[in-house]
Amino acid sequence: MGFGWQELLIVLVIVALIFGTRKLKNIGSDLGGAVKGFKKGLNEEEAEQESDNKDS
Repeated sequence: MGFGWQELLIVLVIVALIFGTRKLKNIGSDLGGAVKGFKKGLNEEEAEQESDNKDS
């Protein structure tokens, strides 16, 4: 039994009422920046490993 779109919409409205849209916008942009940095770190690590494998 998962959540349907109606339940998710109700939860989203309640969260928006509690935190306000400005705070949610800030949280969203911070989370997006964190995910972007994480992906960048993963890509750099993979490139480093490939470089090490080519040198060996």
